[in-house]
Amino acid sequence: METGSITTPFGRRSMTLGMLASQVAAGEISPDQSVDKWKLFRALCEAKPLLGITDRALAVLNALLSFYPKNELAEQNGLIVFPSNIQLSLRTHGMAEQTVRRHLAALVETGLLLRKDSPNGKRYVRRDRAGEVDEAFGFSLAPLLARAEEIERLAAEVMAERLHVQRLRERITLCRRDIAKLIEAAVDEEVQGDWQGLYQEFRDLIDGLPRSPTTTQLEQLLDELTALRADILNRLEIRIKSTKQRGNAYHSERHIQNSNPESTSELEPSFETKQGAAAEQDNGRGAVAMEGKKHEAASTTRPEERQHGRPGGRDDAGGLKSFPLGLVLQACPEILAYGPAGTIRNWRELMTAAVTVRSMLGVSPSAYEEAANVMGAENAATVMACILERGGHISSAGGYLRDLTRRSEKGEFAIGPMLMALLRANAPAGQKVG
Repeated sequence: METGSITTPFGRRSMTLGMLASQVAAGEISPDQSVDKWKLFRALCEAKPLLGITDRALAVLNALLSFYPKNELAEQNGLIVFPSNIQLSLRTHGMAEQTVRRHLAALVETGLLLRKDSPNGKRYVRRDRAGEVDEAFGFSLAPLLARAEEIERLAAEVMAERLHVQRLRERITLCRRDIAKLIEAAVDEEVQGDWQGLYQEFRDLIDGLPRSPTTTQLEQLLDELTALRADILNRLEIRIKSTKQRGNAYHSERHIQNSNPESTSELEPSFETKQGAAAEQDNGRGAVAMEGKKHEAASTTRPEERQHGRPGGRDDAGGLKSFPLGLVLQACPEILAYGPAGTIRNWRELMTAAVTVRSMLGVSPSAYEEAANVMGAENAATVMACILERGGHISSAGGYLRDLTRRSEKGEFAIGPMLMALLRANAPAGQKVG
């Protein structure tokens, strides 16, 4: 049997204790032991992070397995394959022979292959008079058979870890949605509390997560978000109990006022709008007193907008909500380059930059003026910043803006989802505002 003796490599390749250990393990294979080679290969693909092998090395191993004549790896079928490097190159879709040799060496080093070199280092087979294989020189697949159980166990661990991470991310997403909407509801209902502080705590937790977090970091974030959600729910439950004690009339009235089916609420934007308008208040009420706070660019809004105390909105049945300047710049950082000295400190500078961008993107003055009349000057500038950010995906900026304007007139367009999509895309990159 090819696994019955110890062989050393040909030429300058040195013998190592690891290679010796692999040969000893291969020699202990049970005669009746077998495994489906492609099922084992799929397990190898799953377990590759734990085995320390690359995709290219797996491609070479896949080619070697294709030269094995049976589907079942078994000692009685022989475990030596002896293709040339040229043949391996063809079956790896043209991989360079030098690259093939490098990955073969890596597979040997990781203990997944054994070399059984001939006296002259060539790979070939010697057959008897009956045509049966008498002796073969090449690569032994015996380590794969010997380590089959280990490989399948490692693959199961990787799949279980991946499923655990997937479930962690799902639960984190649900927690994020709950927290954002609960805080928004608290602000809408004018519940007493430091909602600005709670929202900032929420954002600090999310922004503190690395781009490629570990499982431990995800578990820690989920615990912190769960605790924060429980705190918010406790505050709101206290408010509900106190409201019930005073009767249900006020609750019913507020429920009717907040049941607008055309609400543009999309997770965090609505809350940030209110928070941005009330950011300068220090009396602990946070966003509760936001309706009385005027924006620094309120002079640019139309009279009918100012009557409702909401910049950029027309009425409660379909008007657009404006968003904090900081949120807009965080979602659309490219427009910063068109502000004075490469920064934007207030809404007037954003609107000036938007006019420059309008001209650069070929949007006609009439299209932009119509958008400003329908959406409000601040929201029109915000939409131009969004169009600039997605310029590579929009073939006609002018046509796109006119379409958004028409949809806005019908109450079918909300800036929130557009901003939040860009905010998620640009979240890892911090931007300086002001």
